[in-house]
Amino acid sequence: MTDRIFSFKNALTDGWRIAVWVPAFVLALPVLVVLSSVADPQWQLWQHLTDTVLSSYVVNSLLLALGVGLGTMTIGTGLAWLCHHFEFPGRRQFEWLLLLPMAMPAYIIAYSYTGFLDFAGPVQSLLRSLFDWQYGDYYFPEIRSLGGAIVMLTLVLYPYVFMLARNGFREQSLSLYEVSQALGMGPVATFFKVAVPMARPAILTGVALAMMEAFADYGTVQYFGVSTFTTGIFRTWFGMGNSVGAAQLAALLTGFVFILLILEKYSRRKIRYYYQGHKQITARRQRVRGAWAGFLFACCALPLTLGFILPVLMLSHWVFYTGFEQFDSEFIGLMGNSFLLAGVTAMVVLLLALLFSYGKRLRPNSRIRWPINTASLGYAVPGTVIAVGCLLPLSWLDHRIHGLMASWFGIQTGLIFSGTLFALVLAYSIRFLAVSLHQIDTGLERIRPSMDQAGRSLGLSPIGILKRIHLPILRPSVLAALLLVFVDVLKELPATLILRPFNFDTLAVKAYELASDERLADAALPSLAILVVGVLPVIWLSRAIEATRKGYQ
Repeated sequence: MTDRIFSFKNALTDGWRIAVWVPAFVLALPVLVVLSSVADPQWQLWQHLTDTVLSSYVVNSLLLALGVGLGTMTIGTGLAWLCHHFEFPGRRQFEWLLLLPMAMPAYIIAYSYTGFLDFAGPVQSLLRSLFDWQYGDYYFPEIRSLGGAIVMLTLVLYPYVFMLARNGFREQSLSLYEVSQALGMGPVATFFKVAVPMARPAILTGVALAMMEAFADYGTVQYFGVSTFTTGIFRTWFGMGNSVGAAQLAALLTGFVFILLILEKYSRRKIRYYYQGHKQITARRQRVRGAWAGFLFACCALPLTLGFILPVLMLSHWVFYTGFEQFDSEFIGLMGNSFLLAGVTAMVVLLLALLFSYGKRLRPNSRIRWPINTASLGYAVPGTVIAVGCLLPLSWLDHRIHGLMASWFGIQTGLIFSGTLFALVLAYSIRFLAVSLHQIDTGLERIRPSMDQAGRSLGLSPIGILKRIHLPILRPSVLAALLLVFVDVLKELPATLILRPFNFDTLAVKAYELASDERLADAALPSLAILVVGVLPVIWLSRAIEATRKGYQ
């Protein structure tokens, strides 16, 4: 008992521990609020949802996630194997070109393909002119459907699996393939029985990331008219005016995401892969020529064309013919709002990541790690859920402050937190903290503890060591963290739609509103602006991965 009291007193007097606990609690609070809403279920609402749309929410969300998971696993793993195992013309360029669809927000590719494949689009117009068809004379797949949403999300999310599976294949030794050949296995059998099982943890991690993004998507499914949990949360909040009911739907969606995380962890239980031998030799690529090389080139070029080149050409076409008229003071204002929001959030998230990472370095124990790990779970939670979780406590706090100030001083304070950019920055910080934290953690792990000891021997405080020793070394990691969060905030749509202050729009919101009004050509300019900025971190990421691989070699 005495030890516990002594430990509690130490915690209260430990400045670093408190400095980590307080922001970690604030960042974890919205998710905890959403989860706690299930303690008071609204039975009438759930009865209404069960009788009407709940089954479609569950079925469509699961089919969307499963379809995207299957599609990304097939495309990403296949492309990773081709680029790793074969040498063919363009292979080196495809190593980073195939990552470019990561820069394409799913809702923007949905707008592009709708304009491309709709009845009035160039494809169907060409078919009608060639074969003299009229409306109803032919069948054409409907892009605005659940299948269309699965294809759109698969085309922009397969790079998650490609990137991780490629790393998994690279870590495999040549001796594995030699043993498989000695046992009489051909290339196909080696791929399915040796390479894929050995890279299974990396592949499953990429698939889980893609499925979480599918659960979190709002822009694509709403535009295609597919009812999922994210669209249901919006309808319950704004259509029915029931914030608690929306929170309970968000809690159910969060439960699906957590189940996915548990299944991903469970699939790797007790599985360990070890390479035998004193020296690991990376397998050499098999050089191919002729028709086989052309086939491999086409296999790599097809997803790149469908996931990036074709949508960019479609957007550029619209911008060239109609979009330049929109480049006015309003568009510049939208860019200013987007960049201001992204820049402020990137700085806030960077400071939090530095605080958390350095706190873990100074206090390497579970009392520090546990709250940080809890706060960084936000990346696995959909933006819609985080927005709902932020709005409920912030609205409660605003009303309490307003009531007290009005009764004590007669001052009308209004919505200080929930009606300003504070709510947006908080939601973005929760959503993207893990992105920045990973970069800073990785950078700090490369700095030897002896550097800290040398700084202390020179009389520097912990802050002085961070400022004068660590930050100069961490400059690449800091820049990477800033860049990645900046672009993620620029693309984020659901949280922005719910939390943006009155009369405050961003590029993503403007593109969404114009596309929702079927003004696809007008939505091209803001969409293209988001895409151009989003390409930068993808190129940087591919170069950083390649540099790291060469460094290890």
